[in-house]
Amino acid sequence: MTAKKNEVYTLDIQGYGSGGEGVAHLNGQAVFIKGALAGDRCAVQLLKVGKSAAWGRVQQVLTPSAHRQPPDCPQYPKCGGCALRHMGYSEELRFKRQRVEDALRRIGGWDGRVEVIHGAAQPERYRNKIQFPVAQGPRVGFYRARSHEVIDAPDCLLQPLAATRLRAAFRAWMETHPIPTYDEKRHQGLIRHFYVRMNQAGESLCAVVANGDRLPHQAALVEALRAAEPGLVGLVLSVNRAKTNVILGPDYRTLWGQDFLEDTLCGLRFRLSVPSFYQVNRAQTEVLYGRALELAGLTGTETVLDLYCGIGTITLCMARKAKRVIGAEVVPEAIADAKANALRNGIENATFLCGDAGEAALALAKQRISPQVVCVDPPRKGLSPDVIAAIAAMEPERVVYVSCDPGTLARDVKRLGERGYSLRCAEAVDLFPRTSHVETVCLLSKLPLERCVH
Repeated sequence: MTAKKNEVYTLDIQGYGSGGEGVAHLNGQAVFIKGALAGDRCAVQLLKVGKSAAWGRVQQVLTPSAHRQPPDCPQYPKCGGCALRHMGYSEELRFKRQRVEDALRRIGGWDGRVEVIHGAAQPERYRNKIQFPVAQGPRVGFYRARSHEVIDAPDCLLQPLAATRLRAAFRAWMETHPIPTYDEKRHQGLIRHFYVRMNQAGESLCAVVANGDRLPHQAALVEALRAAEPGLVGLVLSVNRAKTNVILGPDYRTLWGQDFLEDTLCGLRFRLSVPSFYQVNRAQTEVLYGRALELAGLTGTETVLDLYCGIGTITLCMARKAKRVIGAEVVPEAIADAKANALRNGIENATFLCGDAGEAALALAKQRISPQVVCVDPPRKGLSPDVIAAIAAMEPERVVYVSCDPGTLARDVKRLGERGYSLRCAEAVDLFPRTSHVETVCLLSKLPLERCVH
């Protein structure tokens, strides 16, 4: 029997795809079904039938999985922010651990096992940064999944209540003072996004992203936001006139208060401006960086190279255990922040280079600087071949790889393996509960007895 588009089939869901969609099999062909859970029996309508796989949607859950739960958010699944609110958290962790392990085996050729996933003690209201798109209405919320249609969202269970209050005050200000919202198709209108960043101390920093360098009724907005959230420390205007999906613009102007927040991470203080990269889940980031530091195996005698160092978070954590740490990053503003953060924390054994990761690694190799440990935390696309070649040329004993994408991690594990670096262990860390994203921290080494210590 050949599977046909638009036909409805009764399927038993057996596992998960990389995005958390359920996977069943029909006539030996994999069928990916959004919203289905392992253990479900569902009536599934096929939307697309390819040569090697098919895709469908749940028409009816005939027998629910033991892991199925009622979604606790009225915006779910219309909003694209969460993917797993219909799934119990223990099953979410199982899926994410398995996702990392499957990628490392299938793509990376690894025969090991991801034995640990570090789940979040608090899987709700963990985000310390929210960027709300704004649309005519006004609608202030989040994009519908796989679209740029804005869903008005009075609350979000991933964000602290302070962000909810600030968003409500901003939306009320827009209603009181009719201000044109940005239309990305016509490149007209003013207000593009409303941005909120928070720290552990309960302080907030807001920014309005606008297609212009002036904000009407500015004083009224400051008054409304301060009344909604006493912990507000500043309001910034981010000017973005470009026809782009990039949220923040290149120019910033402080409208009230200060243009930064300070936060503590792993016992260190960091200053965060609006564009600063900083992990959105502080508590789980401490777990992730703690494991990276443990896997680095530092004794105080090593030189460490930290590629893609950003504002220096991992670099400065490593500096407290190493003899010398060098951080490299291509963004000049991030390097300036990293140097300032080193001074702020009294760390003198960390230096920072501004440049592409591959170029920085090659430059150090030419200077005959031979790090014993290289730490990498690349963007989703992973490491380029020239970065892998540069790392191998320096011959470090260990490579600690922090990854936000299991697929590109597995590809790079294979490439590093071809250079003599064996994957000794991998651990998953749930930095983004209720979404399909998962972080991984790995140890690769040329040393024969290296292994994880959990």
